[in-house]
Amino acid sequence: MTLSFDLRSLAVFVAVVDHGGFSAAARARHVAQSAVSQTIANLERRLETPLFYRQDRRIDLTPEGEVLLQHARRLLEHAEAAELAVSELKGLVKGEVRIGIPSMLGSYYLPPLLMGFKSSYPGIRLTVIEAGARRLQRLISERELDLGIIVDDHTSTPMERHPLLREEMVVCVQREHPFAERESIRPEDFFNEPLVLFQDGYFHREFVDTMARRLGVTPDIAFQSNLIPLTKAIVRQGFGITTFLRRVVDEPELTAIPFSPSTWLTLSLAWRPSGYLSRAERAFIDYTIAQRDAL
Repeated sequence: MTLSFDLRSLAVFVAVVDHGGFSAAARARHVAQSAVSQTIANLERRLETPLFYRQDRRIDLTPEGEVLLQHARRLLEHAEAAELAVSELKGLVKGEVRIGIPSMLGSYYLPPLLMGFKSSYPGIRLTVIEAGARRLQRLISERELDLGIIVDDHTSTPMERHPLLREEMVVCVQREHPFAERESIRPEDFFNEPLVLFQDGYFHREFVDTMARRLGVTPDIAFQSNLIPLTKAIVRQGFGITTFLRRVVDEPELTAIPFSPSTWLTLSLAWRPSGYLSRAERAFIDYTIAQRDAL
C-alpha cells in the first residue's frame, strides 16, 4: 500500500487531538465542522483504519491514531522549520523570540538585557513567559518555547546551554531579626524558622527542598507565594524568613546573610539540542552571550 500524506490533513488531525474534538478543531482553524469531519474520514479511508474511537461525544485515539500522531507532529514541525529556513534565505527574519524566565530573574536581572536587545533589533518581537525553571525546561523540550533561563545542574534536561551568571543564594530576614547580626547562617538554623517559600517547580523552592532532604528535616512552611513583593512584605512583617538570590534583597528593611557554607547557583540560557534556530533566535543568543558580563 502506497500512502501520500498532505500536510493539511495531518494538521487537521493534530488539531482534533489537541482541541479535544471536531467542533473545537473547526473553530480553532476557522473552518466548518463538516470540513474537519470530511478530512478525517478521507484520512481514515486512505489508511484503511479508524483513527478515533467515537462515543458519547467523546473521541479517543485508536492505537493506529496514537502512532500517526507521533509522526504527524514531527512532519509538521519539520515542514515549519523548512519553510522558515527557506524564508530566511530570502532575507526574511522570524518576527518573534519566545523566551522563558523565572520571575526572580525577570524582575531583577534581565530587564536591561531585554531592552537592549529590543533596541538593537526593533523588528523582532520578544515574548517573555514567566514560569518555574523546571517547567521552562519541559516547555523547551516539548518545543513550546524557543529559549529559556534554567538552573544549570546535574538534573537539567539535556539541551544546548550557555552559562549567563553565577549568583549566591542568601537568607533574607527583616533587619530586627536575630539572624541580621550574623555573618552567616547554617542551614540547620535556617530550618528552625518559619519559612516563606515559592511553590513547587521554581528553583527557589527546589533549592530549599534539596537542602532539607540533605539534612533530613521537614521545612516549617508558613506561607507559599510566587509573588516576590508579597514574600518580601511577609518577611518585613516578621512572619517568616526566606532565601533569595542576593540581588533581590534590595530594601533597607531587609537583610541578606550568606549561608554557611556559601551556596551559589549557575543560571544558563538554554535551547533544545539539534533544534532549528531562526536568525532572530540566534541573534538573541549571540547578543545575550556578548552582554553576559553586564548582567
